[in-house]
This record gives sequence, C-alpha cells and structure tokens, in this order.
Amino acid sequence: MIRLLLAGTFLFAWMSASTDAVEINIGYLRGTGPKPTLSLIQTPANNDGIAGARLAIDDNNTTGRFLNQQFSLEDFPLGGSADPVAVAIALAERGISLVITDLPADALLKAADAEAPRKLLLFNVGAIDDRLREGDCRANVIHVAPTRSMLADALAQYLVWKQWRRWLLVVGSHAEDKLYGDALRRSAKRFGARIVQEKVFEDTGGARRTDSGVVQIQRQLPVFTQGVPAYDVLVAADESEVFASYLPYRTWDPRPVAGSAGLVPTSWDGSHDQWGAVQLQDRFMKQFSRRMSARDMQAWTAVRMIGESSSRTRSSDPKVILDF
Repeated sequence: MIRLLLAGTFLFAWMSASTDAVEINIGYLRGTGPKPTLSLIQTPANNDGIAGARLAIDDNNTTGRFLNQQFSLEDFPLGGSADPVAVAIALAERGISLVITDLPADALLKAADAEAPRKLLLFNVGAIDDRLREGDCRANVIHVAPTRSMLADALAQYLVWKQWRRWLLVVGSHAEDKLYGDALRRSAKRFGARIVQEKVFEDTGGARRTDSGVVQIQRQLPVFTQGVPAYDVLVAADESEVFASYLPYRTWDPRPVAGSAGLVPTSWDGSHDQWGAVQLQDRFMKQFSRRMSARDMQAWTAVRMIGESSSRTRSSDPKVILDF
C-alpha cells in the first residue's frame, strides 16, 4: 500500500511538472499624482490600492496551485502628463487583457475606449462618479468602487435611523464637492431627511497646512455655522479636502458631523471584523505594516473576482470572465 501511495504521489508530481501552469497576468493602471489632505496622518500610502491587489494575487495563487493557474500583477503608474490611451494600447500589445484601474473618471473612459476593440476588461477600483454607470457606461468596465450615490445613500439611511433627520448641508466650491452635494440631496429626499439650510464654503486658496491657513479656517468655522436653523447633524461635502476635517468640535452648536468628516461612509474600514475580516486584516498588516484602506479592499476584491472567475471557468479569456 505504501509503495502504491508513493508511486501515485510521484506520478502526480511528474504530471504536474510536465504541464505548464496557465499564466494569468493582471495589469494595475493607476495615477501617481499627489492627493492633498488637510492632515499628514490622512495622506494615503504610496501603495494605497495596489497593496490590496498584491495580497489578492497571493490568495489567488493559493487556489491556483491546485488548478494549474499562476497569477501575476504588473504595476503601470501614470505620471501627470502620461496618456492613458497609450498605456492601454501598450498593455494590450503585451498580452495583458485584465486590468485593474485606479484612475479619475475621464482617464478611465479614455482607457476603456482605447481598449474596447482589443477585448480587454477593466476593473474600476477608484472612480466613484455616478455617470460611469449611467450615460458614460462602458461594456468593458466592471465597477468595484461604490458610487457617490451609494455612499450618500448608506450615510442617509444611518442618519435617518438615528432620527437625525434635520441636516445642515455644507458643500465645498470645487466640482467634486458639488457632485457629492447633489448625491446627498437626492439621498435626503429618498430616505426622508430634511435639509434645513445649505451653505457653500468657498476655497480661497493658499497653503492648507501652514499655520496661518489652519488658524484662518479654524476661526471661520464657528462663525460660519452660527445663526442657522435648528439641525440635528451637519453633513459636509468636501471631497477636495479644504475644510471638512476641521468641522468636528468646531461648530457653533454642539452637533455631530458626517459626510466628508466625522461619520464617513466607506466601503471598508480598519475596524471591520466580521465575515473573515480579522484574518484578512491581520495578513494585510503583517505584509504591509499598515491598516487596509477602502481602496486596498476594492483592489483586493477586483483581483479576487478575477481569481474566482478564472478558477470556476478554467479560463483567462476576458469575455468568459465577464460572462461569468
């Protein structure tokens, strides 16, 4: 019996070695521009997003060893003047047909339009614009990142559940702030909240991290939130990181803050500990010496989607994976 087992083990090992593993190469297309934040401790890590993808590659290969599949990840950072179309074409020419994209909406659309004829499949893990799933929807883009509307709906449902139905809405002056403000208005109407007053916080420029800039905004906020109708919660739309982080504990009336600061809706948080999250968080911390961010989780999910689809279908063809 022992000889039979040894012979079977040898035969299996010989057959595995004689068959080349199917290689599934995944590209990671991301911007490298600076991400301004009010606080240094809020600045995203340089490997924000791609770290989650790398962890998922390890997870995919754990299963892939038994299915004769080998997953790899190639990083393609885009500088400030880099053309996403040219990079997308280069990816196609290298035979990389599955691409994780962490790009702004316009750059994502350019890459998607360039890659569509080449049968490449993009996984959006960064852009949260609602138009990407509406008027600017692309058949070769799978969205992993939530939209602004999804995040706003999640926040509104919780605030209404807490009976904080009266909102003071403060919106920044940049385009992204206004888009988030639009989403919050729709969510308020959808779930029965009432915006008692809406105010716009104008970005007057200047260095946000200098002593003078910090003091100026801190002094403005109590007076800025004075004399408004009675409200339960201040909801801020400040994706541009100009003022929202200074709102908690600085409003004229003692009220909770939500939206872009305080209670922030997100797809993932370092405190999450259910459904196997503790084991995932521990592995991420051990490998990268920091907590897993929402962007890390979205990239991890995208790569795991590819791994699960490939293992189920035994294919790396983008169309087969998309159909699955």
